[in-house]
Amino acid sequence: MKSYTTDYIGIIRTPFTELQGMPIQPTGARDVLGEVIVNPELTEGLKDLDGFSHIYLIYHLHKVTDTRLTVIPFMDTVPRGVFATRAPVRPSRLGLSVVELLEVKENRLTVRGVDMLDSSPLIDIKPYVAAFDCPANASSGWMTATHDEVGSKRADDRFIKQEVSRDADKK
Repeated sequence: MKSYTTDYIGIIRTPFTELQGMPIQPTGARDVLGEVIVNPELTEGLKDLDGFSHIYLIYHLHKVTDTRLTVIPFMDTVPRGVFATRAPVRPSRLGLSVVELLEVKENRLTVRGVDMLDSSPLIDIKPYVAAFDCPANASSGWMTATHDEVGSKRADDRFIKQEVSRDADKK
């Protein structure tokens, strides 16, 4: 697989310090506040962002240490291709969330609906535009059956790399 490098444009501050137990989608974190801190030299790039109610945050899944091509998603019991899920164990280790933008003050954004770990490195910000980003005839595939439960679902340990102790191997 070819690799690339990118510069982080800031960090995302959230109350979530552990993978296990955090919301699995922004809908499960509707009332959870966070702060996006953009590198000060990029502050000018935030001009006019305050006119948008929601933004995309693209970030590095910096605590993910495992990559899988087939996963059993949080809301399913059937193995699925990782690209047909929102599982964090992706080859790219990129996260994408839509959050509500509450305030822009200098290089700091106050947001609501954060579902990422604290100190996640920020790669990009884009405005959410319903007319562009929400096709009328979109299909949710196998996830259609899970729409009602996503708000209450929390992450378990299925995507946390399990270390096997040497003592367990000897048994």
